[in-house]
Order: sequence, then structure tokens, then C-alpha cells
Amino acid sequence: MDYSHSPPRTLGGGGGEEEEVGIECGKWVELPEDVMASILKRVGAIGILANVERVCKTWRNICKEPTMWRSIDMRNLGDIWDMDYDMVKICRHAVDRSSGALLHINIEYFGTDDLLLYIADRSTQLKSLRLVFCQNISDEGLIAAASKIPLLEELDLSYCSFSKAALEKVGHCCPLLRSFKLNTTGYRYPCIECDDEALAVAESMPGLRHLQMFGNKLTNDGLQAILDACLYLESLDLRRCFNVILEGQMGRRCSERIKDLRRPNDSTDDYPFDSRFPHILWSDEEDYPCRFSDIDFMSDDDNYEFSFGSNFTGVYDEEDGWLF
Repeated sequence: MDYSHSPPRTLGGGGGEEEEVGIECGKWVELPEDVMASILKRVGAIGILANVERVCKTWRNICKEPTMWRSIDMRNLGDIWDMDYDMVKICRHAVDRSSGALLHINIEYFGTDDLLLYIADRSTQLKSLRLVFCQNISDEGLIAAASKIPLLEELDLSYCSFSKAALEKVGHCCPLLRSFKLNTTGYRYPCIECDDEALAVAESMPGLRHLQMFGNKLTNDGLQAILDACLYLESLDLRRCFNVILEGQMGRRCSERIKDLRRPNDSTDDYPFDSRFPHILWSDEEDYPCRFSDIDFMSDDDNYEFSFGSNFTGVYDEEDGWLF
């Protein structure tokens, strides 16, 4: 994110006064606090902790309020190993700032069992949890966290890997679930079939209104189970689910039951990740891929706002010490 047009920072000076750096904050600090808070929230957790709250005392006080941390967005481009700060430590500090008021959190790439449990222990009112590309979260970690957030209504586990048993446990622990996303890379060939995840949804998430299973390997049997169990389903995204055949009775049933139906071959233009088919090298002896190419799952259109340059060395808080 380019901070070149942000109001200048002010640093604590002698005698309790602020030493101004560059032009005065001027009209910015004269805005009502609720308006200013609404603007600052758009910067994101990393931007607030690393930059915004250090601009002036007024902004710092606003950023300390728990209401600023009801929603925490920690999305990034996946280059966490090249970052000059600890994403886990930043996330923990943001959760602490919420003082139990956290309602929505988004974590990408750096999620772990310990971090997820840390969040769940301190966020019993959590309603929306998004874990994307978090391969370091285990079945056990997900189940343990789910048992502590029974008010959860929205869950996104896209590009993660969890068993049928784990997904069922989550469904039973979170009976208020209304929206579930379980997206993955869609392969046109080979036609590997697996209804485990679809059956987990059918067996444990009857209250769903919205379900997205982009690229899933479910078949018509799995889809049938979902339709039989999830009677309130309003939207269903089956794009790139090439084992599903929406013809005849199944096609009619979906069209009549589901208000917003996305079919396997529907356009992926509005899909937030890279929906291109991975390049596959085929084995001469086997009928399945022997190697996949490395692809970037993130769309070129996603301009996230949570990166800083290589010269960034950390943030020191007078009350809390080094944050990261």
C-alpha cells in the first residue's frame, strides 16, 4: 500500500507534546472519532499496527479501541517467508486488542493449530472465520477451535485439507452455520470421484443457506445428499465440479430449488483466485498426473494492502513493547 499521501507521522516529544513530522495532520484529526475510525479500519490490521496508529496521539487512541478490532483482515500475497515481520505475532496482538469483541477474521497462508486455538479461546462471539491456503492447520486443531466458537455462521476453508470426520465435527460444533466455502483447484482430467466432503456437509450442516464447492470432486450422489439434507439452501456454486452432471431430473431439481445456481461450466470471471487449469504431465504407464506445475493461485486483480518494503524493521509500542 502506498502511504505517500497519508497524513505525516508525529512522534512523542519532550514535555508530553507531540513532535510533528512534515505537514500537520490538520483537518484529519478534526473529524468525528466514529468517522475517523471507519476510515482507519479500511487500512487493515497490519497497516494499523505498523503505521496508522503511530501518526498521532488521536489516531493511536482510536486504534486502541476494541471496536476497531471486531473485524481482522490478515490477507496477503502468500510471500510470508520473505516478510520482515511475524504475521502470527501481529495476528495475536490484533486479537488481544479486540478484548473478546472479535466477530470476523480472515487468515491466509500462515494459520497454525496454535494460532487458531489462540483466536478461539479469546473470541467466543466469533461469527465469521476465513482460513485460506492454511495447510498447517490439522484436523485436530480445527476441531478443537470449532468446539469453542459455537456462534459461528460463516466458514471458509478454501485450499485447505481436512478429512470428512473433521468437517463433520465442525458442523456439529457450529450448528448456526449458514455459509460454507470449501474451494479447491478444479481439474478437468482425470475424473477422480470423491463424495466425502459433500457427505460431511449433508450429515452435519443442515442449516446452510450458501454453499460454494468450486473444483470439488463430488458426484451426483454427493449432490443428491446435500439437496436432501440442506433444505434451506439458496445459493450453490458448483463451478469446475466436473463429476456433476446437471441434466434430467437432477438438473430440474437444482434449477427449481436453488435461487442462485452456478453450474460446472459457468464463467469463473468473478472467482477471486486463479481458476486456470494447472499444467499436467501425464505418465506413460498410469492414467493420472505424475507431476503438477507450480502455479500462483492468486488472481492478478487482487491488490492486497498488507505488505511493506524490505527496509521495514519492526514496530515498538511504548505500552506493549515490540509488536513485530
